[in-house]
Amino acid sequence: MTHATLPEQEPAITGHRFFFLFVLLLATLILFPYSQSSRFGHYAFLVTGSSAILISVYAAKIHRGLLVLAIVLAIPTLFHRIFLSTAGLSSFSIFNVVLSLVFDLLIVVVIFRHVFARDQPNSETIFGALCIYLLVGFSFASLYEMVAAAQPAAFYLDPRTNLHLAPVRFDFIYYSFATMTSLGAAGITPVSPQARSITVLEAILGVLYLAVLIARLMGAYRPNPNT
Repeated sequence: MTHATLPEQEPAITGHRFFFLFVLLLATLILFPYSQSSRFGHYAFLVTGSSAILISVYAAKIHRGLLVLAIVLAIPTLFHRIFLSTAGLSSFSIFNVVLSLVFDLLIVVVIFRHVFARDQPNSETIFGALCIYLLVGFSFASLYEMVAAAQPAAFYLDPRTNLHLAPVRFDFIYYSFATMTSLGAAGITPVSPQARSITVLEAILGVLYLAVLIARLMGAYRPNPNT
């Protein structure tokens, strides 16, 4: 009798790994503007951002073949997002941007396979899909950084609505999520054809993801009365 119930007793962090990842990703997004304004905000962002990167590797449950690669990519990703968040686009930072993008894509693909392979989605499946949505937003932010590094005039920052003229990491994050949600990023305009093309692509993916995939999961979701 006791052996039959042991497999169902799962630690909270294991059974709710996507929920914790979603909270950390959302907290990272919220704390980003305060990371340079106060010491408390800096350390809070440091802890939250680092935890989000580490938990993303754990939540994805990457098998051993890719685990070493994920850990190796997590190091420059951590350095890029935490320590170079407001730095200029030097050759070293560009290298970290590329590795950060690869890390995000790896985590997104692995979580996507976990989430949409389930026949009967649950609450963790929904949070996993939301984690993918946030990770895609961060991925496009890195992609915009790469475009700006290759084409310094790819984005125009209106001086009437910006305190600086050269875009930094948070500008690309703001632009990415505003584009993906079809909100529109006031004060930032894509100028080059490549920047405009990627912007259109992200806007289309954002609408399709919410309209098709999230709607499908929510339609198939049935609450578990035992949880």
